[in-house]
Amino acid sequence: MTATRTTSPAEPVLVGTGPLSVADVVAVARHGAPVQLTDEAVAAIGTSRAAVERLAAAPTPAYGISTGFGALATRHIEPTMRAQLQRSLVRSHAAGSGPEVEREVTRALMLLRLSTLATGRTGIRPETARLLADLLTRGITPVVHEYGSLGCSGDLAPLSHCALALIGEGPVRRADGSPTDAATALGESGLRPVELGPKEGLALINGTDGMLGMLVLALHDLATLVRTADVAAALSVEGQLATDRVFAADLQALRPHPGQAASAANLRAILADSGVVASHRGPDCNRVQDAYSLRCSPQVHGAVRDTVAHAAAVADRELASAIDNPVVLPDGRVESNGNFHGAPVGYVLDFLAIAVADLASISERRTDRFLDRTRSHGLPPFLAGDPGVDSGHMIAQYTQAGIVSELKRLAVPASVDSIPSSAMQEDHVSMGWAAARKLRRAVDGLTRVLAVEVLTGVRALDLRAPLEPSPATAAVRALVREHVDGPGPDRHLAPEIEAAVTLVASGDVVRTVEATIGELA
Repeated sequence: MTATRTTSPAEPVLVGTGPLSVADVVAVARHGAPVQLTDEAVAAIGTSRAAVERLAAAPTPAYGISTGFGALATRHIEPTMRAQLQRSLVRSHAAGSGPEVEREVTRALMLLRLSTLATGRTGIRPETARLLADLLTRGITPVVHEYGSLGCSGDLAPLSHCALALIGEGPVRRADGSPTDAATALGESGLRPVELGPKEGLALINGTDGMLGMLVLALHDLATLVRTADVAAALSVEGQLATDRVFAADLQALRPHPGQAASAANLRAILADSGVVASHRGPDCNRVQDAYSLRCSPQVHGAVRDTVAHAAAVADRELASAIDNPVVLPDGRVESNGNFHGAPVGYVLDFLAIAVADLASISERRTDRFLDRTRSHGLPPFLAGDPGVDSGHMIAQYTQAGIVSELKRLAVPASVDSIPSSAMQEDHVSMGWAAARKLRRAVDGLTRVLAVEVLTGVRALDLRAPLEPSPATAAVRALVREHVDGPGPDRHLAPEIEAAVTLVASGDVVRTVEATIGELA
């Protein structure tokens, strides 16, 4: 991915100095960092605006400037009606329905639209771009709905709900999350709505920013989760008395996938100096053919890593893109194009959903092996304190299984579907927004599945006493034990699972390992 952000979330993210990084997007979307347009961006915006003004004054119709839109592009709009044209475009396209999407998603799509505006390829006015930056900085977030985008002609409905706020209309949320209307929120912040000029309505709504924003946020989270999966697998290998010999570098080099090598290196590092592993490493050990879910962890985890790397490369290209239709070229021409089509983003969103489902699937299989006394090599059934009276982690695996089943359904691709729209003018669409929405749900599910494996693995290590785990897994056990008690009679299990989910989602599990043995791959 693009360069990591080194400034704190309180410092403004500069828009217009080059492509945004994943860290920039996360800082603004998730942590509320302010936004500032650079002088270079304002100058580029002004240059392209001059080209639009020339075309608006010309007698020849120009799409999006002096014509209708989509299937209505054949109608020439008189100058006196063009402000109404832009208002009507935004109002009519703000047609979303269903639940409100997450604040971080809306802020991400607003930032990414601003990034395209800053390229000087859209023909927007500087004051309109500045107002969008001001909304982000003041924490004013338009209400965007779950349904409405087909992922072609961009994320039209979601972006239109954001554009609506710029003209002082529609519902928004203040920085503290309280609801109000856009006019009130602008007034409270000392801001004034804009009256959109020629081309500005299109410039605000014609991009892949919603699906891209969700892709970037997912990539940020998956960077932590793929390393967490290696930690969880190490806990399972150790706790189930499996061999670590299969992770040897020379064996892994026979199949030189970079993700596989990285995952195996992590497993070797995490398991180093394990008393549990050493206890059965001698000549009497016959554990050379562990179950696939243990033995093949680097192969599966590595394939997920390589999939994430591919998706990150696509995201980098999108972050460097200027997506609008029509676009203003450096020589002043305004040309129609198809860059708003979400296929490149939609495909990798679906690809990631497949990888996420499989990573969760292998995690659930490793967890299940802990609970079956015929496969757990001496552990009590279900890791229960008093099996029969207590059920231990029996139903924690049910929770995993239910999530994994859901993830398999979410892995069905959205991008293979297309429903024609706009009187067959827009006859092939990407469904990238839908792919992004289901990936967000899948990433949450993966987080929960890994959390249960970590929780179960730590419990198993306790039950292996007096054998000592590796320094890395011992540190994870100590972290978990700060929030969850060790083995004993059954307790209310849901809060313990949620505590583990928080440790995984926050990155604390990975940070604890890295503080003990150094940075993971």
